[in-house]
Amino acid sequence: MSDPAPESPGWAARKLLRAARSASLATSLAGQPFASLVTPATAPDLGVLLLLSDLSEHTRHLRAEPRCSLLVTGAADTANPQTAPRATITGLAERIDDTGLKARYLAIHPYAALYADFGDFGLWRIRPMGGLFVGGFARAARLRMADLTPDEAAVSAIADAAADIIAHCNKDHPDAMARIAGREGAWRMVAVDVDGCDLAQGEEVRRIAWSAPADNPHTIRTELIRLAAVPH
Repeated sequence: MSDPAPESPGWAARKLLRAARSASLATSLAGQPFASLVTPATAPDLGVLLLLSDLSEHTRHLRAEPRCSLLVTGAADTANPQTAPRATITGLAERIDDTGLKARYLAIHPYAALYADFGDFGLWRIRPMGGLFVGGFARAARLRMADLTPDEAAVSAIADAAADIIAHCNKDHPDAMARIAGREGAWRMVAVDVDGCDLAQGEEVRRIAWSAPADNPHTIRTELIRLAAVPH
């Protein structure tokens, strides 16, 4: 395993961002802030992926001003929303053309396949530059780019092995996938990275985090064995 430590603000923010299925995107145009609902996924290096329509107001804003921020929120411990963990990520947005990252986005948001190939939709990536993690009421920590950047060698090693890991798990260990998902059914692994994996059944996708960032495929095997043995 590698840094950051499992309970560090950077690691907590990374887990929250990887698991987010919706978020608030803040853009601006001519000095006027604007917030909108988006559905993010993450690239292996934690770049935030968005499938955006050219007709959307926020897309027009990003073309003129790529600086933006994203707010993702977890579940609150009590009736007070301030107890919810959340992370605000600041970064630079860019339009990209990458079939691999588009496939990863659709693995996390399979319903988006209905419109992903429309002519007015395109894939965008936000490169995290920093931010703020709030672990609950009055528990905040600044995030540097280094806190949000997985180890480059680990990202590369796991990305190279991802297709084989996914194929092996789905072909040889379907029962283990269901145990890790915590529900019966035909669960399949659809994505894997240094911070965890995503399991899907139909349009339901669940994020499963490792106990700490993984640095190679062998570490992922160890994590999957551990998770399959733990009651969910």
